[in-house]
Amino acid sequence: MTLATGASDLHTGCMSGALVLGPLVRHVDDTSAAVWVQTERAAEVAVRLDGGQGEDRVWRARTFAVHGHHYALVEVDGLGPGERAAYQVLVDDKVCWPEPDSPFPPSMLTTTSPEGPVRLAFGSCRTSVPHDAVHHLSHGVDALRTYALALADEAPGPLGHRPDLLLLLGDQVYADSTSAAMRDFIASRRDLDEEPGPELADYDEYAHLYRLAWSEPPLRWLLSWLPSLMIFDDHDVRDDWNTSVRWRQEMEATSWWHGRIVAALGSYWVYQHLGNLSPAARAQDPLWRELLRRQETAGPDEVDLTDEVDAFAARTDQEPLSYRWSYTHPLGGSHLVVVDSRAARRLDPGDRAMLDPGEMDWLDEQLSGGHDHVVVATSLPFLLPRGLHHLESWNEALVDGRWGHRFVGLGERLRQELDLEHWGAFSDSFDRVARMVDEVADGHRGPAPSSVVFLSGDVHHSYVTEVERVSGSRILQLVCSPIRNPLPRALRALVAGLSHAARPLGNALARSARVPDPGWRWHGVAGPWFDNNVALLEIDAGELRAVWLGSRVLGAEHDRPETTVVADLELDVPPAGSEHRPTVAHVHPGVVGGVRGRARRLRERLASRH
Repeated sequence: MTLATGASDLHTGCMSGALVLGPLVRHVDDTSAAVWVQTERAAEVAVRLDGGQGEDRVWRARTFAVHGHHYALVEVDGLGPGERAAYQVLVDDKVCWPEPDSPFPPSMLTTTSPEGPVRLAFGSCRTSVPHDAVHHLSHGVDALRTYALALADEAPGPLGHRPDLLLLLGDQVYADSTSAAMRDFIASRRDLDEEPGPELADYDEYAHLYRLAWSEPPLRWLLSWLPSLMIFDDHDVRDDWNTSVRWRQEMEATSWWHGRIVAALGSYWVYQHLGNLSPAARAQDPLWRELLRRQETAGPDEVDLTDEVDAFAARTDQEPLSYRWSYTHPLGGSHLVVVDSRAARRLDPGDRAMLDPGEMDWLDEQLSGGHDHVVVATSLPFLLPRGLHHLESWNEALVDGRWGHRFVGLGERLRQELDLEHWGAFSDSFDRVARMVDEVADGHRGPAPSSVVFLSGDVHHSYVTEVERVSGSRILQLVCSPIRNPLPRALRALVAGLSHAARPLGNALARSARVPDPGWRWHGVAGPWFDNNVALLEIDAGELRAVWLGSRVLGAEHDRPETTVVADLELDVPPAGSEHRPTVAHVHPGVVGGVRGRARRLRERLASRH
């Protein structure tokens, strides 16, 4: 609800702790913005925009409760395209944001503009541990926090401007690999020697985990003005979530899994998914509709949505077709499609699918031409190195009995131990999506975009690959992982080696199991990079530029690390229908591991083909 009022009608004096988390600016378009908060108690939450010389504008929402925690999502509407204004958050008419004496710039609401480039920051896999020498050694420097500090200092970045959107591609929280602070909280409630031990058990523990993840001051400030979109991955729930029927059977046989999955999906809807939705999509969401229905009759009293959230979470786990976690979002003249590659799986042996039939049909509808670029975000990379892709396809055939029944158990053990559960392990789904994208890129679904770009995380290293094509739109895979959870150095060498060694091995194994070759061939453009990173993608009409940013500590200033440019790639995009030009890859001189040489050799190889 919108209410015009003068600033003098409202007053400061927020009680300490009244605002537990937030504000987070979530879905933003050209006329509206969603602001999400968690409060200490039942309250009325207001967002007030500075009216300058005129009257301030205020939008209000009552909190709702889930398991004793209190939330509000304020829909700020009636704005103009490209409008930018400082805002405040009030809890029961007392200003609680910005905090007094904050060292950070004012939080702003900025609607989208139909003109100009779009700058998207993205990444995945962020653990929440302290920012000191010990944890910098074990977990690396938090790339997103470092980037937030640089933005707060208004330091000129590689793109010269602040991003317009932050896309978090999974493992925003780790429910199965908890920090010391999280374990202390769990131990204060139950015995760590009882199942599920130091892993999360219920909604209260998820609420505390999100509080640890999102209360870091620089990150909290960043999320208070940079619109964010999110999608889950396995560690938001548990490692290897929905890998196979066998995995689900093992989980469901435990004493704790039902409580975990209900808490995981219920808290995900509250903390992450609700803010992903546009006003129109939110108005059709069954939980949101139920909340509004109850609020109409509750008057000023807070609505407790606990039973509905729990029932909804249990139902969506057992009946994936009953709800869709995927969604779309406009990017200026381009189109973003965010795909759930975890909860929508079909796991029947011999009939496995990354996306169930309803989800696949929905994706089919979203992949169309007529955009500058089509951007598909999925937590799991659609394109792994080709050898690893073949290895996963072989493993799928092995578990399906292609080598005989005696190897099925071995195949399942390998699947879970080696995480062989990406798109290559769902061959039919990979082939179907590849055909859809080919039709988009070849102009069979409307005017061909300049490119189709997959954005992903999950694999704890970053890289760029490209599908080999002679005409039509370019098809690229950009991966940024982790934000803060690097592989140990010994494993980095193993992963890099496997990426190369797996190619002949994977090819041979796939042939032995009569696995057809995928319809695509693809090659590496740049990477891999293993340190913590956050990536920036700039979309400017037909042009693309991608930058990976890392962090480093100077001297003893562990609390104030410096942002470094790991890679800066100008991805030249030819006009639709013309032959491709070589990729121009500029890699920061400080990057080690032969990246510059590989990029140079790649350019030479591509140039020789054209």
